[in-house]
Amino acid sequence: MAVKSIGKYEFAPKDGVDKFPAPLLFFGWEDHKMFCAPFAVPLPPTMKFADMCHGAFPGIFGAHPEFARIDWNQAEWFKSGQPWKPDMDKTLAENGLGHKDVIRFRTPGLTGLKGTAH
Repeated sequence: MAVKSIGKYEFAPKDGVDKFPAPLLFFGWEDHKMFCAPFAVPLPPTMKFADMCHGAFPGIFGAHPEFARIDWNQAEWFKSGQPWKPDMDKTLAENGLGHKDVIRFRTPGLTGLKGTAH
């Protein structure tokens, strides 16, 4: 958000990487309105991307009835709104993910509860 100030506006950010046990990443599942906004999750940069999908994501998105049907090989990924292709065998850091990055994914063929995304 832009700030207009009549004077100098300098402050230390309250959400810097030094305030978290690991870099804070934001994850959203496109077309699934059961989750209204991306989830903020601190994940270690050494975690493999595939381990995040199969290990961390079930705890985040697993309540959705379509989650078990996700084909991660077909998922479409977006990093900060731009199409992006992660390497499942590389770590989050090796995939270029850092503090406060926003990652969204779309799952072709899965369009939310009873197709609510359409």
